[in-house]
Amino acid sequence: MNSDKIKELKNRINYCKNIVITTHKNPDGDAIGSSLALYHFYKKKNFNVKVIVPNQYPSFLAWLPANDEIIVYEDDKKAASDLLFKADIIFCLDYNSLNRTGGLFELLKNNNAVKILIDHHLKPSNDEFDYIFSETDTSSTAELIFDFINKSGDIALVDKNIAECLYVGIVTDTGSFSYSCNNSKTYTIVAELVKTGIDCALIHDFVYNSFSFSRVKLLGFTLYQRLIVLPEYHTAYIYLSKSDFEKFDFKNGDTEGIVNYPLSIKGIYFSVLFTEKEDYVKMSLRSKGEFCVNEFVRDNFNGGGHKNAAGGESFLSLQKTIDKFVNLLPFYSEKIKKSF
Repeated sequence: MNSDKIKELKNRINYCKNIVITTHKNPDGDAIGSSLALYHFYKKKNFNVKVIVPNQYPSFLAWLPANDEIIVYEDDKKAASDLLFKADIIFCLDYNSLNRTGGLFELLKNNNAVKILIDHHLKPSNDEFDYIFSETDTSSTAELIFDFINKSGDIALVDKNIAECLYVGIVTDTGSFSYSCNNSKTYTIVAELVKTGIDCALIHDFVYNSFSFSRVKLLGFTLYQRLIVLPEYHTAYIYLSKSDFEKFDFKNGDTEGIVNYPLSIKGIYFSVLFTEKEDYVKMSLRSKGEFCVNEFVRDNFNGGGHKNAAGGESFLSLQKTIDKFVNLLPFYSEKIKKSF
């Protein structure tokens, strides 16, 4: 991160009053962890600060400190709109373009507040933000928030609350340190967070061992009935329909991590999860090695993300989306085969 830019921004923020922190649609652990960490930081500096997210997020994140201070736009559009209208500063965390914010898009696009991007996804939309802190080779936005606080000269303000939020962001965006973390700096930052007294084992239990019985049944059904392996393309995919979700009393976050399971199969380097929503099909993509799912989904399914983890969407039916995906695989077969 550019220390001079951070110093310039810090001086500018000191003359402001109202800060709003935003993140992307369908917020994950990094989005919520980063947002709440920055919330606690500016609260300690006595700013008026609020976190606004586009829609609901997984319940296994609801234990995080100040979770009850988050405003969900879909649940309270007036409160969110009023806060954004009054904002002097808007932080844009864990997304590279305003169009990833769902229902917040128009409110952010037409807002004259200073917009600050802190993110680690590829190809940020430079013309949408006043300040950009983008590092695509970083494990998580949470790691960047730690850097931002550190280079602001306020590392002493990182307490247990901030550390818990940042740790959740890092641990979830690295799959418990199984990918996107081949950098000693990530572990150095985690060591600093642990010094604040956080209980890493307890946090892991909250995040990974607090699913409902219906979610576990959904996982079993998914792996037995909805997993398709295409060995000739070193690819596997999982699909879940709206009726599947109804059958298993689906709650937001119940599909978290499911896309990673096919990658545990020997010889599978590319995995996709298709989930049928009300008016579109959501796609989660993962890969091993050098195959770039970000490029694949950008070119074919209105998405983006990282080299080995990305998301997209299709406005075709579930079956037509799957058919399109399978028909594309021959054109990527060699890249997938040579990737790992």
